[in-house]
Amino acid sequence: MSPYVSRLRSRPHGQFPGQARLRLPGAPRRPRRVAMLSVHTSPLHQPGTGDAGGMNVYIVELARKLASINIEVEIFTRATTGTLPPAVELAPGVLVRHVDAGPYEGLAKEELPAQLCAFTHGVMQAWAGQRPGHYDLVHSHYWLSGHVGWLAAERWGAPLVHAMHTMAKVKNAALAAGDTPEPAARVIGETQIVRAADRLIANTAEESDELVRHYEAEPDKVAVVHPGVNLDRFRPTGGAVAESRAAARARLGLPQDAVIPLFAGRIQPLKAPDILLRAVAALVNEDPSLRSRLVVPVVGGPSGSGLARPEGLQKLAARLGIADLVQFRPPVGQEQLADWYRAASVLVMPSYSESFGLVAIEAQACGTPVVAAAVGGLPVAVRDGVSGFLVAGHDPADYARALGRFVADPALPARMGTDAAHHAQSFGWDTAAAATAEVYTAAMQERRRHLRSPHG
Repeated sequence: MSPYVSRLRSRPHGQFPGQARLRLPGAPRRPRRVAMLSVHTSPLHQPGTGDAGGMNVYIVELARKLASINIEVEIFTRATTGTLPPAVELAPGVLVRHVDAGPYEGLAKEELPAQLCAFTHGVMQAWAGQRPGHYDLVHSHYWLSGHVGWLAAERWGAPLVHAMHTMAKVKNAALAAGDTPEPAARVIGETQIVRAADRLIANTAEESDELVRHYEAEPDKVAVVHPGVNLDRFRPTGGAVAESRAAARARLGLPQDAVIPLFAGRIQPLKAPDILLRAVAALVNEDPSLRSRLVVPVVGGPSGSGLARPEGLQKLAARLGIADLVQFRPPVGQEQLADWYRAASVLVMPSYSESFGLVAIEAQACGTPVVAAAVGGLPVAVRDGVSGFLVAGHDPADYARALGRFVADPALPARMGTDAAHHAQSFGWDTAAAATAEVYTAAMQERRRHLRSPHG
């Protein structure tokens, strides 16, 4: 039974009617309000553009679900245009605060460390206008936010919960050819945050092990919480998976009988969309008749080191002789992205590193199987042989063989897609938010024990 019962309390924005809590003596207390930090990418940005990707989706969906279980969230992010209001209500109980830190436009992620002091100042200004104890806990995302969170948590006397999302040492150990390694400053910064945080949230058990192995995290400080997927948005529509796929193809103007391997995400070496193109070229070279049956959508925009050669993938498609098969599409909203997932025969994720791979879960929830690299969290996201196929390594020939199975068996996308949709049902955001709330509660309990300790 929950230790909380209704009691009126003040709320400066979007008060939930009748919502409030009374803590029974000695009962663990959840935070009432969390300061969530996302320095380098705004939850209001379109995923697939610039540095916006899975982390944006993660923050938005987690914040919404936390608010639905009576934990208010204020998300601090860097203002990227001068026309943004200081605060925007994203959903009831979720406020996005825009902080002026550096020029609005033209600032690369690599230049942001120099703006962390300005960002921290903006966060402190927002806090100064509130009553003492306004924020019960700080939850930072990515290492840049972690440094701001570290200072804010110390100033406020609140616990710090940090989510890495990606780690420099892990990325540098699996770089794509020609990709730029993460700088030493990031490695040092991540090491400091691991030591400072009261709790660390890892997406998978493997990520937890990496935190311990690479950054000497204390194992009892690391909690594994799988990210979720919005199962109301990402789902088959109109009956069975085959009917859902046909309807989505009709809406997108795609041929009904085509084999459609989809890439969706940021176009950069880390995500390895070139491997999909090379695999398709291998299939066509082996069987030229496939040229009339293959459509290869690439949905997303250049990001990170991919910005150095924004047209590199188009030029590769031309060199491989498959430019007529590849459809380059700009990033799209979540509703249209769901239609691209539904329309595809298979989603292809040949990434060199993925902390989890939300895109894989989204596609499976829509009834689309996944062919993915067996890296990071993808072996958790994809059930090999059931909801898709995992590929060891990054040899295009191996991906061509996996895609060849969908070419050879026209019924495989629907059959495996049905299992994929069932597999994705265990990754709802309700579960992720409840588990995150437990991490918050544990961090707050430990902080109180530390304050009561004579040696604290």
